[in-house]
Amino acid sequence: MRTLVLGGARSGKSAYAEGLLSDARVDYLATARRRPDDEDWEARISAHVARRPPSWHTVEPVDLPAALRAASGVPMLVDDIATWLTGELDDAGAWDGGAQTLRACRARCAELVSAVAACPVRLVLVSAEVGLGIVPPTRAGRLFRDELGALNAELAVVCDEVLLVVAGLAVTLRDRQRPAPPATGMDGQGWATRRIPSTQESRVQFPTITPPDQQAHREAVARHEQLTKPPGSLGRLEELGVWATACQGACPPHPFVRPQVVVFAGDHGIAAHGVSAYPSEVTQQMVGNFLSDGAAINVLAAVAGAEVRVVDVAVDCDPAADTAPPLVTRHKVRRGSGAIHLQDALTDTEVTQAVDAGVTIADEEIDRGADLLIAGDMGIGNTTPAAVLIAALTGTEPVAVVGRGTGIDDAGWMRKTAAIRDALRRARPIVNDPLALVRTAGGADIAAMAGFLAQAAVRRTPVILDGVVVGAAAMLAEELAPGARQWWVAGHRSMEPAHTVALEHLELTPILDLGMRLGEGSGAVVALPLVQMAVRVLADMATFAAAGVSGPSGAPLPAR
Repeated sequence: MRTLVLGGARSGKSAYAEGLLSDARVDYLATARRRPDDEDWEARISAHVARRPPSWHTVEPVDLPAALRAASGVPMLVDDIATWLTGELDDAGAWDGGAQTLRACRARCAELVSAVAACPVRLVLVSAEVGLGIVPPTRAGRLFRDELGALNAELAVVCDEVLLVVAGLAVTLRDRQRPAPPATGMDGQGWATRRIPSTQESRVQFPTITPPDQQAHREAVARHEQLTKPPGSLGRLEELGVWATACQGACPPHPFVRPQVVVFAGDHGIAAHGVSAYPSEVTQQMVGNFLSDGAAINVLAAVAGAEVRVVDVAVDCDPAADTAPPLVTRHKVRRGSGAIHLQDALTDTEVTQAVDAGVTIADEEIDRGADLLIAGDMGIGNTTPAAVLIAALTGTEPVAVVGRGTGIDDAGWMRKTAAIRDALRRARPIVNDPLALVRTAGGADIAAMAGFLAQAAVRRTPVILDGVVVGAAAMLAEELAPGARQWWVAGHRSMEPAHTVALEHLELTPILDLGMRLGEGSGAVVALPLVQMAVRVLADMATFAAAGVSGPSGAPLPAR
């Protein structure tokens, strides 16, 4: 049983939380950091300590997630999450730092959520409710409010009971013993509403995502400081190497030995309405081209050292006349997906089947030894549903996400814009339910990719993302499995304008920007050698001490 107790300043939330535990023995995890020079702060801590029963054991954990994972079998009370987050923001230097420092702090938050979800004992968490307050006048205040509000919402998802304390009185916001109320249709800021599974979503659930190893991350950062180069001189290669090290959980890292590309093929009914420069039969023809190693992705993957697999999820072809091997067709959901500006892309059963197919494919490849995954797409007309999904999830207007796709002319661009506009009208009312959204305005191939990307994170396997269609699937995957994006890097920036919108939403910076817009996983595969180089730098480059080279101070640096 996990309980989250929220409340404002002096609301009585801590006392109420303590009253929930009548056990003779409780491990009290106090997160407030001591400040001997602040008498008022020390007095507040002393007041909290004085009211605890003498049988309770007070712990001031250095690492709260680790303390939760090391639960000794007695109930635990954490007071409070807000002061813990303040310390993490301090440690990361995130108050005035850039996106990288904030990402490090968010990774710690994800680690805390995972530890809470896996905690085997009775657990009560106390946190400050910041959503009802005024907008802070300072940047630091707004940063704290936003990060704590998001963290509270994610903790609420993994807790069995959520209470709001006002003036010492508690209101129950969630009790898993009772049916949850229907979603309220909150906008893009409604983290908690988006994460509450609907009836449909309950059939496709992912476990809480474990973030990449933060200890390995810290060791990689420290190792870069010891290598024979000025700190930071290799730019993003250093960042990529640290990411890969954290994903592998060991420093120094090892080169990826079996990168695997999976191309998800599927047709879309919207292609019959003039949104593409190519006819839909090209999808089936390209599946054959992949199988004969004649496509761009085959050539690029051979150079980069990756294998290619193609999967027919929804190609519009006669099964009786399909000569593709069973490995290609065994996860097929249907022949094509519906024309999304007029009808749903899939049925309820088909969307579940498609996501499950993606999960199974990820498991198949990882079980075969894949240590890095790349999703590719092939489907005439697929940039249209991708643009709809991205626009719906970000609140972007149609004209801002419409691209030229396969190279359509101005008249085709106008038809595509109108189709996206009409599909968005159907999609926006259900934007808070990711499965309903992809059922209505996506397609079987995109749903399968979403399942594939989410399961890769569940299996702790890194992913290099490709272009706009994979970007749309990645946004859905992050909705289905919050925190999955920590296991991904963006291989490139597509020419499709919707892709930039997706990257900004996922807070991913592309490795390359070469003006590519092919799909198939091509942009991700082109970035793969750079990721391998980043790993080799950390693994093979000499340290100052090993090479006998003087460090910045003029003397060889000691080995760590």
